[in-house]
Order: sequence, then structure tokens, then C-alpha cells
Amino acid sequence: MSQEFRHILRITGTDMQGTLKTAYALTEIKGISLSLANAILKKADVNPDVRVGFLTENEIAKIEEIIENPTKYNLPNWLLNRRKDAETGKDMHLISADLVLRTKMDIDYAKEIRCWRGYRHAYGLKVRGQRTKTTGRAGKALGVKKKTLMQKPGGAPSGEGGK
Repeated sequence: MSQEFRHILRITGTDMQGTLKTAYALTEIKGISLSLANAILKKADVNPDVRVGFLTENEIAKIEEIIENPTKYNLPNWLLNRRKDAETGKDMHLISADLVLRTKMDIDYAKEIRCWRGYRHAYGLKVRGQRTKTTGRAGKALGVKKKTLMQKPGGAPSGEGGK
């Protein structure tokens, strides 16, 4: 490895530390899981145990090309994060800002058509079937204060004690 070590590296618009192993460094990119990162590195013929700081420019370019168009390199469809897109019907893989924007658009569309998922999103409730009786209460009123039970509307304390 004649190339010197780089401490900070930029791949597809995401900064990553050069000290990380290549497979784990690729997971820093939003939308890339560890299994997809390993598949990308296998297609690019890059050792996943090598530190990212030691990669050559050619290896980085090959990795970026595979990330941009994974279907061209025959990666399995089940690794992609947007299969059978509602608008195009194609299998795609979105990363970083595109993924965030498309997710927001999907949620807004669900709210617009007033489906059950959209309703739950609009009212700030759990969407995927979780229980709501005892969990997810943060930021909401949890109970009644003891002082309000102890006083009548006139200001005098009541004869009965409250909790």
C-alpha cells in the first residue's frame, strides 16, 4: 500500500473516519446497512477488513458507482430499500437526503389520502401496532397534580384527601 493514510474520507457526500473498517464505514451513509455494504465491497473487489483511509481513488470511485446504481451490478433486489416504487414500479435504492425526502413524501401522501397510517402519523400516535396504554407517553400530561385535587374552586382545601 504505497498510498498514505487519510484520516477523513468523503464517499457519496458523507464524511467518514479513515480509521474505520471499510464495511462499517459504508454504514455511516444513510440508507446502507452492513449486509448491503458487504455486498458492495464484494462486487468492488475490496477487502472489508481494510481501513477506509488506505483505499485508493480507483477503489473509492468503484464503490461510489456501485452505490449509485446497485441494480446495474446485479445486487439482489432484497437488499434494496425501495422495491417496486409506487410511481415508477422499479426497484431502486435511495441514500442520504433522497431517502429522507422520499420517506417524508410517503408520510405526507398517507396523511393526504387519510389512510390509517396517515391518521396515526397526523395525530402523533404509534403507527406500527405498538401498545400505547403504558408506553410512548413522553411529552404529554401524565396525571393530575395533587394540589389541584386538594383545593376546591373557592380556594379552601376539601375534607377528602386526594392522591
